[in-house]
Amino acid sequence: MRKIIITQFVILLAGVSFAWVNFFVELANWLNQTAGTFGCAVGVKNPFLTPCFYGAIFFTIAFGLSAVLLAKSKSPLK
Repeated sequence: MRKIIITQFVILLAGVSFAWVNFFVELANWLNQTAGTFGCAVGVKNPFLTPCFYGAIFFTIAFGLSAVLLAKSKSPLK
């Protein structure tokens, strides 16, 4: 069971990293007033209203829950 939890943790870590990098690229493009290059928010002016931002938020929540699960799996059962 622990291998599954570690695998989930690593996959969510990769997802969190990817999502936040995409969001920060969109944010940088918005702050520099340049066109978006990733296509995450075609036609959306505010990067906080994009799917990249919402995906990053939900990936972060799932990653946090996975980290708690991983920490609980290390402790002995009570």
